[in-house]
Amino acid sequence: MPLRKLKPITPGQRHTVISDFSEITRDKPEKSLVRGLKKTGGRNNQGVITARHRGGGHKRRYRFIDFNGRQGIPGKVVSIEYDPNRSARIALVHYYDGIKRYIVAPVGLNPGDIIKCGEDAEIKPGHRLPLKNIPEGIQIYNIEIVPGTGGKLVRSAGTLATLMVKGERYAQVHLPSGEVRLFDINCMATIGQVSNPEYKYISIGKAGRTRWLGRRPIVRGVAMNPVDHPHGGGEGRGKGNISQSPTGIPSKGYKTRNKKKPSSSKILQRRR
Repeated sequence: MPLRKLKPITPGQRHTVISDFSEITRDKPEKSLVRGLKKTGGRNNQGVITARHRGGGHKRRYRFIDFNGRQGIPGKVVSIEYDPNRSARIALVHYYDGIKRYIVAPVGLNPGDIIKCGEDAEIKPGHRLPLKNIPEGIQIYNIEIVPGTGGKLVRSAGTLATLMVKGERYAQVHLPSGEVRLFDINCMATIGQVSNPEYKYISIGKAGRTRWLGRRPIVRGVAMNPVDHPHGGGEGRGKGNISQSPTGIPSKGYKTRNKKKPSSSKILQRRR
């Protein structure tokens, strides 16, 4: 996916670097696989803001993504499409039994390719297998945490994990964060790297484009009053508090992970 740098004929275009969408082969989504998406503005069911700086943005439709894969049934990739709800590209697959599904597309997947999910699938981008059937050193994505529950990890644009060592019951996987973690060898994973790897080089260019994405302006805590933020108030530029969130949780170096979390025993090496 090449990037496109705009000519600076306006101030908002001077630093803009965006995708050229050359890999997109279809403009409109498959009608049977979309539904309307209601916005929350960052509010919960009581109307209280629980996620700040959310609101507005362009109207979206949600695409149903198959994170499981259809076991044993080959499918043909019909198109590569844009999805406003994720950074990666998605692929529309027509399976041989007549079912249509969207999947998270890997790098190198093209319309006309045949993909398969199951223990007998080949080691090719887009094919989905249990970890026990994948050779060590292979790049994978869309990894299950619990067998049969669908892929949960490594789904963002350009990410990949590496299968390092396999044992009788568990496999060691090196994740994009730097964490090395144990997975059940029956967990499914897809071969390859998630599409749209140049996503990290995109430059928004102007504040308005951020608003289109549904993100509202962020105000510094030190610019607020004491009633609004722990950093607020004071004469001049006061630095009276340790760095913390509006709810008082320290924000630099404070570990928030629950020590009693059962999955902690599966982490061999913490992330960087």
